[in-house]
Amino acid sequence: MATKVLIADDDATQRRLIAMLLIKKLGYKIVEAENGRDALSILEADQNEQSIQLIILDLRMPEIDGFGVLEQINVKYPGRPVIILTGSQDVQDAVNAMQLGATDFMTKPVSSERMIVSVQNALKMSTLTKEVTRLKKQESGTFGFTDLIGYEGGLSGVVSISRKAASSDIPTLITGETGVGKEVFARAIHGESNRAGAPFIAVNCGAIPENLVESTLFGHEKGAFTGAIQKAAGKFREAEGGTIFLDEVGDLPLEAQVKLLRVLQQKEVEPVGAGRAVPVNVRIVSATHRNLEDAVRAGKFREDLYFRLNVFKIELPPLRARSNDVPALAKHFISRFAVTENSRINDISDAAMAKLQRHIWPGNVRELENTLHRAMVLCDQDQIQPDDIIFENASSGDMPAAQTASYADPQSAQRIMGSTQHSAQAIDAANGYIVYVLGQDGEFKTMEALENEAMHLAIEFHDGNITRAAKALGIAKSTFYRKMDKAL
Repeated sequence: MATKVLIADDDATQRRLIAMLLIKKLGYKIVEAENGRDALSILEADQNEQSIQLIILDLRMPEIDGFGVLEQINVKYPGRPVIILTGSQDVQDAVNAMQLGATDFMTKPVSSERMIVSVQNALKMSTLTKEVTRLKKQESGTFGFTDLIGYEGGLSGVVSISRKAASSDIPTLITGETGVGKEVFARAIHGESNRAGAPFIAVNCGAIPENLVESTLFGHEKGAFTGAIQKAAGKFREAEGGTIFLDEVGDLPLEAQVKLLRVLQQKEVEPVGAGRAVPVNVRIVSATHRNLEDAVRAGKFREDLYFRLNVFKIELPPLRARSNDVPALAKHFISRFAVTENSRINDISDAAMAKLQRHIWPGNVRELENTLHRAMVLCDQDQIQPDDIIFENASSGDMPAAQTASYADPQSAQRIMGSTQHSAQAIDAANGYIVYVLGQDGEFKTMEALENEAMHLAIEFHDGNITRAAKALGIAKSTFYRKMDKAL
């Protein structure tokens, strides 16, 4: 995924000199145009995940000059960095170009060092500007689906459904594994709803101490309990007119579930110690990585609350199910870290990208972000290489060819099961398990290896909580620790 640069200059020699410099020194991919009209045509035809990221533009060109091209870029491709080149010594040209949004202005002839610094700074500034814009949109409650990164492929259908949810105040439940981006989706739903611009308040229900859930969500009066030294509005009232996002709603204690149900039914909250209800006007979007239906059957989640929250359900698939989205996400994270880490690295090799796409990503997008951050620190070259990529859970490894085939070819499941007489459901189940029971060599893993992997996945699933992980696997916590020590 080399950075793609468009060089527009009617001087063929000048184009080739710059192109060879950027190819040799930075490994960039170059597209050339000999006049302004061709440059605009190339830009119009190049709208995809590997679109042109930087334009080097000569001012004096036939057909359409540099100023004309720059004006159209500002309208059609706002935010795209443009470096202006010219043989003119007229200071007013530089002033006009910068007023039209040029990132930099250089007079020919340009030294190699000056060109490289200008190009790298322009790309970093572009990344920083985009990130600041995204953060501002999140802060203002106007972040929408067009601001999402890497959802054009595997999640396009989910985005379409989510846009329908955004058009009304219907209670929405977002499900999916930890790290798939549930809060990001909730923000996009809010940003494209009629409540856009109003508060978006995110609450991690699993992180609130049980004795503070009620006061955190619904507020309290001064002196309502020990430590209540001042009045608090509560998260629901902070979200007045906007959206409240209840992340990990499945972790709410039963007592708080009763009061949340009242809010949904009566559209009012009762602050602790107030003795009276206060009307609220909020839209509720909730999320969980747990199976709430199982929790209902186990008596850990109220059935009536489940049906109130699950009016419109959006299920986000894991990253391993949409590997085609990995390149766009990876490029975004690399560009961002290049700025925050002040790194010269702003690219990734094809082999390294292939390694990312083979990985099964138990931690989803969050794990991808951490993996690339680590790779940026380890990398000694101008682009990330396969050896720079070290996964958080080494036991999960890359997805071997046999595992990859199991998704696309049901016959592979039949061969491993040893019979063609199994039901279609059994074959589908085998397809899912093959991913976890085969090693890199295509052979079955040992029971010890599977046990270690199960413990690591349980810890990941329960966010590092050993007690919950041990309980989920049906073993004592002491046994869990002993097995973990042995594995280490």
